[in-house]
Amino acid sequence: MNKAWRVGVHGAGGRMGRAVIQALHQHPQLSLSVATDAPGSSLIGTDSGELAGVGRNAVLLTDQLDQAAAQCDVVIDFSRPQGTLLLVEALAASDVALVTGTTGLAAAEQAKLLELAQSRPVVQAANFSVGVNVCVKLTEMAARIMHGMADIEIIEAHHKHKVDAPSGTALRLGQAVCDALDQNLDDVAVKSRDGNIGPRPDGTIGFSTVRGGDIVGEHTVLFAAEGERVEITHKASSRMNFATGAVRAAAWLREQPAGLYDMTHVLGLE
Repeated sequence: MNKAWRVGVHGAGGRMGRAVIQALHQHPQLSLSVATDAPGSSLIGTDSGELAGVGRNAVLLTDQLDQAAAQCDVVIDFSRPQGTLLLVEALAASDVALVTGTTGLAAAEQAKLLELAQSRPVVQAANFSVGVNVCVKLTEMAARIMHGMADIEIIEAHHKHKVDAPSGTALRLGQAVCDALDQNLDDVAVKSRDGNIGPRPDGTIGFSTVRGGDIVGEHTVLFAAEGERVEITHKASSRMNFATGAVRAAAWLREQPAGLYDMTHVLGLE
């Protein structure tokens, strides 16, 4: 890269947005140019550098998403589905690239994102941690080897403020199993159990959700066979893992053509 690529952060007032600003502050070839947050946020007008704890940078939080389209080369988005949809609409007439970690998108919202990716590169990932994406590949391998001999359960835990369940990462791990076995996740996922449910049906993937305290994120894929268990586990102790991965994805996008990518492409794991 010959010059700094201008980066916008959407959802800059949240914990992940602040972590991304910290990660950008340490990157030699990416520079923060715009910091946006939801309309009506009490943080609008706040200096984003002071908010993130890296010192004043004169980039004030704004709710004007058109600034992201006008002043950025790429936007890193950690907001909520409605905020992501508004961002996608604001970027539509530009050629600004996008990195988004928003989970829980409805089918119509996902379709809008796919449409955006036809005209510029987009990275969408449920989890930007390098370790989690290694776990995705290990899960695919274990599913192929242990298919038919093990029951598969996915257990995830997050802080009490997380609004969607199962987590996007848990669903991505379930999709990794289905990719390996040529299955449809909607056909085999069991996301709740209550009452007299009877024996566990063969071939299903169970999801268990824990919410509480300040848990950053924990995921385990359990392959339970007769006489042995294999567990693939990732535990995050800091949001900086995700922020650093998202910034890495933003830098990688600079050399990519239009299309929808995920972290397996960024890390060369596909």
